[in-house]
Amino acid sequence: MELPTNLRPDEANPDWLNKGDNAWQLTAATLVALQSVPGLVILYGSMVKKKWAINSAFMALYAFSVVLVCWVGWGYQMSFGEKLVFLVGKPGIAMDVNFLLEQAFIGYFPNATMVFFQGVFACITLILVAGALLGRMNFVAWVMFVPLWLTFSYTIGAFSIWCPDGWLAKLGIIDFSGGFVIHVSAGVAGFTAAYWVGPRAEKDRESFPPNNLIVTLAGAGLLWMGWSGFNGGGPFAASVDASLAVLNTHVCTATSLLTWLLLDFLFFGKPSLVGAIQGMITGLVCITPAAGVVQGWAAIIMGVVSGSIPWYTMMILHKKIKLLTLVDDPMAMFHTHAIAGGLGGLLTGFFAMPKLCHLFYMVPEWEKYIGLAYGLQNGQTTAGFRQMGIQLGGIAFVVCLNIITTSIICLFVGSIVPLRLSDDEMQFGDFALHGEEAFALGNADGEKFHNSKFNSAYGTEDYSTYMSRSVSEV
Repeated sequence: MELPTNLRPDEANPDWLNKGDNAWQLTAATLVALQSVPGLVILYGSMVKKKWAINSAFMALYAFSVVLVCWVGWGYQMSFGEKLVFLVGKPGIAMDVNFLLEQAFIGYFPNATMVFFQGVFACITLILVAGALLGRMNFVAWVMFVPLWLTFSYTIGAFSIWCPDGWLAKLGIIDFSGGFVIHVSAGVAGFTAAYWVGPRAEKDRESFPPNNLIVTLAGAGLLWMGWSGFNGGGPFAASVDASLAVLNTHVCTATSLLTWLLLDFLFFGKPSLVGAIQGMITGLVCITPAAGVVQGWAAIIMGVVSGSIPWYTMMILHKKIKLLTLVDDPMAMFHTHAIAGGLGGLLTGFFAMPKLCHLFYMVPEWEKYIGLAYGLQNGQTTAGFRQMGIQLGGIAFVVCLNIITTSIICLFVGSIVPLRLSDDEMQFGDFALHGEEAFALGNADGEKFHNSKFNSAYGTEDYSTYMSRSVSEV
């Protein structure tokens, strides 16, 4: 079959296009998408009580879909387009074919690739926010919350930190792949929204067993392996820095998981699968802002920190701080994302290696992006402390932004529809909300085996029991 005579090879393969970079960026974007669908869909749907399986998975699936539509409609241009005001870009459609086939603002691939890559990052952020709201948020309220939060919160953070015109980007903040933009934002926004929505039913707070921990592990595995694209896509090139980012990601995560397990074993006498998953997540989150700009030994140290400090805040401090006990955060998003992401941002400011920052940002090694450890070593102490100050400022900005915007959005949505489900709806869960049940067979709450003699024999426990532990009780 003959090719149409009006097509020229140079139009499909312009001089600026690097096929390897384009292929890797599309692959990385797909890996990030798989973290959400099916990764977090499976994780949420299996880690909750049986009667909430469909609703929890559905919240994630809906968020992924609507964010993509809003992203190409106005979100991408607000995050990476021409500046509108100090904090955000001009809304605009990112679906014009001429625009999509042009070279992206960074990288040797078209805007179409960049729009998709950044879009799946926005998707996973909203799905992470959902983790703090499972088991009680009105689905109609969630339908309204997602596009509003994307528009008035996510785009501001992304523009400020990742867009070349953003004020924090110009200062020199280091956020390799979303420790600030995604994880601190999601953790703080989720915790804030959970405050306004209110807690789950008392019965669910007392006992919230996962309906299938093995399936939970499958979802967690997709999340972990998909992080190769999450951090490996950060350099926007199939480069040596991408390779380093991927390796550092997995080494840090493995170290964090093992640290968490060790602490569980030392203080509770037995390792926990739920704890292993939490340690895995905190390691992934902590290394994200630093993945391609720190050395391997620093990644290991970050893994030890991410496996221990969030463990301490979750297992010990949580019960001692009144605000943490009042806000119902079923997936512990505050500890695994806000705390771990903040730690990652600070440790990035300390361990960022000028040579690696030069590879990533393409600026002279002595100009900026100098971690405090190297500033002290090389006589650039002022530059090192400046970097730490910028990182701290970035955390403060993201925290304040998300507390304010999330509160306003929740109050606005709550003035139109109830944020929280009724008591009757929370009693019946999926069947009342969607007319469907995740499992056709079995008992009402999936607790038959949870309370059986086999649990005491093999030492298994449900998620809510693990989350309610504290060292003082051992």
